[in-house]
Amino acid sequence: MSTPGARRASIKEKFAKVYGREPHVVSRAPGRVNLIGEHTDYNEGYVLPIAIDYDVLIAAAQVPGPDVRLYSLDFDSSSSFRLDNIACDMENKWTNYVRGVAAILQQRRKNICGADIAIQGNVPLGAGLSSSAALEVATAMAFQALYGFELSGPEMALVCQAAEHAFAGVKCGIMDQFVSRLGAEDHALFVDCRTLEYELVPLPSQKIRVIVTNTMVKHELGDSGYNTRRAECDEAVSILKHRIPGITALRDVTRTDLTQYGDELPEVVLKRAEHVVAENTRVLESVDALNRNQIEHFGELINQSHDSLRDLYEVSCEELDILVDAARQVPGVYGTRMTGGGFGGCTVSLVAEDALDEFLERVPADYKSRTGITPEIYICTPKAGAEILPEG
Repeated sequence: MSTPGARRASIKEKFAKVYGREPHVVSRAPGRVNLIGEHTDYNEGYVLPIAIDYDVLIAAAQVPGPDVRLYSLDFDSSSSFRLDNIACDMENKWTNYVRGVAAILQQRRKNICGADIAIQGNVPLGAGLSSSAALEVATAMAFQALYGFELSGPEMALVCQAAEHAFAGVKCGIMDQFVSRLGAEDHALFVDCRTLEYELVPLPSQKIRVIVTNTMVKHELGDSGYNTRRAECDEAVSILKHRIPGITALRDVTRTDLTQYGDELPEVVLKRAEHVVAENTRVLESVDALNRNQIEHFGELINQSHDSLRDLYEVSCEELDILVDAARQVPGVYGTRMTGGGFGGCTVSLVAEDALDEFLERVPADYKSRTGITPEIYICTPKAGAEILPEG
């Protein structure tokens, strides 16, 4: 992977070739992986992601008037739009994340004018590492630097989330944009998805590595299964409201509540609620474990999370379970689980530094021997959130 300095120089050079001048700013925003706290965000619960060392760079310069010109180095593709007439582009869908951010900034009364923009990213597409949020946040950072308005970290995350809802049609939670903007080197980011309160939690990269392994499969059940799980969670809340006054989400439900009133829920709905309630507790315990440098306990919680996602939330699949089993056979793997929406996609593993080589040798071979599929592996390091890159 190229160094940030080399990539910065490369995008500046390409910008100059495309637009015939130097960019005014270069922004950077990272992708992310969620360590624990799965399917809790839309239940107003807790998550614990990290920003990773895969990111999106944007080189940008001011343009008088309403015209925004875009060029993607990765797709070798150009597009343009006007700030006074922003519409989705169904042919160049990658541009909709930029269009959406520009539209929402204007809705929030941020005074922006046109821009020339070049984009280059190395966040693997389709791996669930949130390349879309990285593009949105890098765009917002670039516009902010060009035109001098101020957005707090949480405000920028909300702008970018709204852009994805309105222009990409994805009703995502707040986690992806939040950690892309507010992540920190050698730290995870604890986020309360209801209040947007957050806390940096130490995750020393010199002792442990975060390994994302891509199953290279995505089952069609994904979208419908996700929507079904959301509806089942809503059903649980609707029923429990009659017993627990004032609740608005599964975030408000305790294990004691489920013990007392769970028999009033349909069996499947109870299983979904049990996962979410326990997963929120696991996130809180994970924060405590990392603050105490109890890596082994954190790994146990990660393992428990996968087992719950497999057995109670039922969003795993055969390939994910095989990858998890393969990783758990390697000494020095503290914990491993599926990450993301499920039904395919990736696992995340917390691996001791001195076990990395054995992991890289054994896990892909084991997975291929059992599935016939060669997985992709991304070695991730917790990195800082979005920034304007300095000169030099």
